[in-house]
Amino acid sequence: MPSWTHPGPFLLLLACGLGLAPAAKALELAGRKTLSAVTAEGATVTLGAVVFTPAADGAVRFKVEMQHEALSDHFLSMREFKCLPGPKEISCYVPYPYRHPEQVRPGQLAWLEHSLLFFFKTPTDFGAKLWNGLYFVFTDTGPALVGVPQAVDLNLIGAPPADLSRPPYGPDKRHAIPADARWIRTLRIE
Repeated sequence: MPSWTHPGPFLLLLACGLGLAPAAKALELAGRKTLSAVTAEGATVTLGAVVFTPAADGAVRFKVEMQHEALSDHFLSMREFKCLPGPKEISCYVPYPYRHPEQVRPGQLAWLEHSLLFFFKTPTDFGAKLWNGLYFVFTDTGPALVGVPQAVDLNLIGAPPADLSRPPYGPDKRHAIPADARWIRTLRIE
């Protein structure tokens, strides 16, 4: 038994050993946060920012501001897309095309996730591959919101959803993919 005269350090070590350490503080959804992509090579590419502003009833308004100079222009399927080119895969940003509340709450990030849609294609593919959509599901890790990709078909939003107040990509419209399947491994907001 240690010969400490104050039980505080011993109790803290015991609590940490039992997994009772204090929980990480949630990311404050206020102010300007950097939006970046982490690639398969481990590189971090700044894509822009997300600006959070507190609103009524505990909601938080957000605005995504893409830094277009970080992305290259690609004219695909008669439309211009801003894309992040990788060695074997190009990831193209698809702004959500319909009005939505632009609000989140802690643990309710669906509209933010819908505002950060992408699709992927190989450099030799012709045209936009909207069925190769990527939906990033965000988790609050404390220092950052970290989004991991899931597969979606972006053709679903080719026409307005029947109910514009509900995010169309619920869990039943998304599919898990292996962690190393896509060139963009995660999106980070911090």
